[in-house]
Amino acid sequence: MSQQPAHRPGAVDRRVRVLGVPVDSYPETPPEAERGSVRRVTVVGEEVLHRPCRPGSGFGSEELARLIDDMFATMQVAEGCGLAANQVDVDLRLFVYDCWDESGVRHVGHILDPVLDELGPGERRLVEDDEGCLSVPGPALTVARPDRAVVRGFDQYGNPLVIEGAGYFARCLQHETDHLYGHLYLDRLAKRDRKEALRRMAEQREDVFARRLARTQALGKQQV
Repeated sequence: MSQQPAHRPGAVDRRVRVLGVPVDSYPETPPEAERGSVRRVTVVGEEVLHRPCRPGSGFGSEELARLIDDMFATMQVAEGCGLAANQVDVDLRLFVYDCWDESGVRHVGHILDPVLDELGPGERRLVEDDEGCLSVPGPALTVARPDRAVVRGFDQYGNPLVIEGAGYFARCLQHETDHLYGHLYLDRLAKRDRKEALRRMAEQREDVFARRLARTQALGKQQV
């Protein structure tokens, strides 16, 4: 999911939750992103984005740890706040995130096999906001989503996780979980809006790809 600058507060606020747990301090660049290499981001129309992903596996493995590192690095150069495994061409129910909410809290982590809780009408309200996707390079369009989300799953070692989000972070959790079921935000748009998003993507994608490449090189990253 694309990061929207309006949702990122100033550097004065340093509250951070890592895997849902508050921490006293945290670096600007997550350690995973420092370690990881940059992978190609898949684009709407590629089959891996349009089918449900397989359940998580390989808990505690070096392969899974390396994938998480690479996803963080890829999300960083693509200027995203969330990234699903099928967006780097890996058919796995996994996503990573580094997203601010409206309260000034930064949320960082990953989750395998995420399942969204069903929240009743009294527990959330529907909010319209701009939403973009790293696999739809360029445009952001208005999408209605609940303003609160609770997602349950596991960390890379198989430990259970419960991640709660409000506002834009709730949107991120829902957006990334959608990816793992083979859905993009485009699928939530009216037909005319979807066509407009694809038209704008065609106009903007080369500029987006060039910016990602420049960021990869500026950060001294290896692209795999």
